[in-house]
Amino acid sequence: MSLISLEGKRGLVIGIANKSSIAYGCARAYKDMGAADLAVTYLNAKAEPHVRPIAEDLGAGLFLPLDVRVEGDLERVFATIKERWGKLDFVLHSIAFAPKDDLHGRVVDSTRDGFMLAMDVSCHSFIRTAKLAEPLMTDGGCLQTVSFYGADKVVEHYNLMGPVKAALESVTRYMAYELAPKGIRVHTLSPGPLATRAASGIDHFDELMERTAERAPQHRLVSVDDVGAYSGFLASDAAKALTGSCVYIDAGYNIMG
Repeated sequence: MSLISLEGKRGLVIGIANKSSIAYGCARAYKDMGAADLAVTYLNAKAEPHVRPIAEDLGAGLFLPLDVRVEGDLERVFATIKERWGKLDFVLHSIAFAPKDDLHGRVVDSTRDGFMLAMDVSCHSFIRTAKLAEPLMTDGGCLQTVSFYGADKVVEHYNLMGPVKAALESVTRYMAYELAPKGIRVHTLSPGPLATRAASGIDHFDELMERTAERAPQHRLVSVDDVGAYSGFLASDAAKALTGSCVYIDAGYNIMG
């Protein structure tokens, strides 16, 4: 068996919307690395017909509805995993949301309700996910979430999501510290800009992708498969000495001044 293997491991993947999703690239990598089974979630009835064929292609044993804004939804997902599998080895949390007006406006103009909703869906839901995953990770495990360079530096038009993702990255470090005694590792993936459904809500995103490709040392954009490859490595036992990291998968863009 290869050292970088997920053989015998079961994982939960939150955030697949279509085949352009970062979560899909990661899920495909998990299966290619030998994951025993996956639980794949979909947002609602409107999203189900788009995600179901993907889950079937992945051979996902569990296909579950999940809207973290709905009371009890997240708990039901984990109750099903406990009933069917009894344990869990890794989780990918790849969801974010902000109301359109708050996302497109200045941070100083953001509404209280908009800010709180963005923080709840994009950040606090990862904390709740970790809390529910903890008792199922009896042999240790790996929790991963997704951020962006705009959490650390100002990126024009990223706006409200910058502070929200900064909080998410800080949460990763604190949870990595708190869960380490149980062998649970926590990481943030920070890919370069990708043409995902979620990114389409950000103003001038095409321009951001063009600038990134021009300035990155490798002069290219990354793919969901690039992200998936690193995510699979982090979930494997080969990365058991790593925790609390924010990993840039951006063709080197983050090193540029």
